Amino acid sequence: MTNAKILATGPIDQIAIDILSSKGEVIIAPDGKPPSLLPLLDDVIGMVVRGDGLANAEVIDAAKDLKVIGRCGVGYDQVDVAAATRRNIPLVYAPGAGARAVAEASVALVLALAKRLSHWDRQFKAGNWRSRYETKPGDLEGATLGIIGLGRIGQILAELMHPFHMTILSFDPYVTAEQGQPLGVAMVDLDTLLAKADFICLHAPSTPETRGLINREKLKLAKRGAYLINLARGSLIESFDVLLESLENGTLAGVALDVFDPEPPDSSHPLFRHPNCLTAPHALGMTPGAMTRIFKSMANDMVAVLEGRRPQFVVNPEVLE
Repeated sequence: MTNAKILATGPIDQIAIDILSSKGEVIIAPDGKPPSLLPLLDDVIGMVVRGDGLANAEVIDAAKDLKVIGRCGVGYDQVDVAAATRRNIPLVYAPGAGARAVAEASVALVLALAKRLSHWDRQFKAGNWRSRYETKPGDLEGATLGIIGLGRIGQILAELMHPFHMTILSFDPYVTAEQGQPLGVAMVDLDTLLAKADFICLHAPSTPETRGLINREKLKLAKRGAYLINLARGSLIESFDVLLESLENGTLAGVALDVFDPEPPDSSHPLFRHPNCLTAPHALGMTPGAMTRIFKSMANDMVAVLEGRRPQFVVNPEVLE
């Protein structure tokens, strides 16, 4: 196709543009929502779904020449996989390419919450030097870390946290106690993890089973004064309201969020004004090294599909048979 195009729902790195340009003109949509995408779909043979871009059934069905969809990262909840599969369109993604960056970010948030960095920063800048006598930072040594989801990210997080001399627990229904043992991780059920963990790190995928996994009833089981860190998907938490309630009643001592549902969230929610809520705009895994690996993996797999070769990472491999 002489007029072939690759449509991206948001900005993509130059390495992806360089790789994909061999198959068509790379077009960046003004935003990733269907009303903006639909007029751009003529001659589109590949689509990169970036950020909050949405490849729903309407978009997929309207792209008559579409042969492959790429998702930059491990999550693909922004793509209607059933609609893509129905049209025999492979969805490629990049699992593991950014895992270490996300795990490192989880460590950073654990430390920031434990050491009360945002609190001390505010107090110092307000001229309250005596605040050093009014409260204390926390310890990691002897504390318990609970990892929900022991995939690539969860495993790297466990590895990174061992030098802090913490007890590490994990809940993952797909990982056995024997598999957790070499990682120095004790596999437990969710209720046990919540009851024992001083730091709860979410690293599970967004699925129908995990949506709302952390909800009002589950948070009632949490160890009083625990910290909750979410770098997985915003949908794992029932609502901003339940987090605010848990901060206000002292169940949670702090919350750190890099992901939200929806994205971007309504930043006027009172949760985001709470002094013990630390936030980032779904950016902490976007290190230069991680993004280079992610975009290179995704773009190479998209080209593989367009050239009739088998991609390395595909969500719906049945369409290749």
